Amino acid sequence: MKTQHLGSIHHISRAAGLALSAALTLGGMSAPVNLAHAAAPMQKVQAPGWYRMMVGAFEVTALSDGTAELPVDQLLHAPKGRVVQDLKKHYLAAPLETSVNAYLINTGSRLVLIDAGAGNLFGPTLGRLSAQITAAGYQPDQVDDILITHMHPDHVGGLVSGGKEVFPNATIHADQADKDFWLSQASLDAAPADQKGFIQGAMASLNPYVNAGRFKAFSVDGEVVPGIRTLGTHGHTPGHAIYMVESEGKRLTLIGDLVHIAPVQLESPEVTIAFDSDTAKARANRVRLFKIWARDGALIAASHFPFPGIGRLRATGKGYVWEALNYSSQVK
Repeated sequence: MKTQHLGSIHHISRAAGLALSAALTLGGMSAPVNLAHAAAPMQKVQAPGWYRMMVGAFEVTALSDGTAELPVDQLLHAPKGRVVQDLKKHYLAAPLETSVNAYLINTGSRLVLIDAGAGNLFGPTLGRLSAQITAAGYQPDQVDDILITHMHPDHVGGLVSGGKEVFPNATIHADQADKDFWLSQASLDAAPADQKGFIQGAMASLNPYVNAGRFKAFSVDGEVVPGIRTLGTHGHTPGHAIYMVESEGKRLTLIGDLVHIAPVQLESPEVTIAFDSDTAKARANRVRLFKIWARDGALIAASHFPFPGIGRLRATGKGYVWEALNYSSQVK
């Protein structure tokens, strides 16, 4: 009985082998077959950088302007060796490839962009915002309003291209204090040589809109467009502001540069960065608001956290852990 069983297996295996050989022969192939192909060229490009979700009835599209390598060990104000140590704990090192994110809000009646990317002010790895808007299904000329968190070049450089407005139908909104500083000839004249470029970049990016009568400054907290409110968080710049998007009881807060480097500043919110114009104010705003957002489980979006930069803070010890938004293939 055992011999008969083994014989059956041998018969089936031989029949299967003959069938495979015949199929290969009919297909123009002969055994043995080498299924390997010549190596395909590597593409070396990423997919379009946009991610979409809903906040109540509002559609929010996170947009990647690209990334830039920053020498964060030199930029962050922390005890010697601390930044390198904190990065290493997260398997990172300096210079750190850092995201530049912007956010497009479709309220159903207005298309609102939060920040405008770097344009050509920060090199070839940034300046992709306009292309990302198109990849996400919109066009720059459909944007009605642009809300600027602050006027550093990586947030306003994408407003113009070749001296022309990229968003020809949009009105720019920003804090009056930032306008007074960044668009002032007196500020430019008084600035150290190594800082003049930032002011010149802001002027080149925003003045076309100012001259066209499509710039509106605000000086108090309030609703800047229906469903989106401002909150002054001066310190990183003289007029840094964040924006709270609210619909149907849901909220997303766009926090701009209230924080930059997650692996360091979440564990130690007191750490500031060289880009802050008033480190004490920047630190105080971050410490105060982190406590509130962690307590409330608030959904926030950070301009320089890894794309799409949306998630929540969870308190742990004296610091916080970043809980990134769970990825969804659905828009919900």
